[in-house]
Amino acid sequence: MSAPNTDVKKQERRHKVPLSGMAWMVGFAAVLLVALVIYLSVGGNEPGDGEAVGASDGGVPAAEQSEEATQ
Repeated sequence: MSAPNTDVKKQERRHKVPLSGMAWMVGFAAVLLVALVIYLSVGGNEPGDGEAVGASDGGVPAAEQSEEATQ
């Protein structure tokens, strides 16, 4: 069954504002996604940051091991 009295031009005019609003929201979400990726990339860990923890040392950070060795 098809809809009676379809006027595509009239429907296009009626839906112009809601469709443009949806397009703006999709654009805004894309900007937020790009900002999130940039934020996570800039604030991420660099190789070598932090203290190394190995399985053979019982999970004790390297700084604590060196202090224990000097005592």
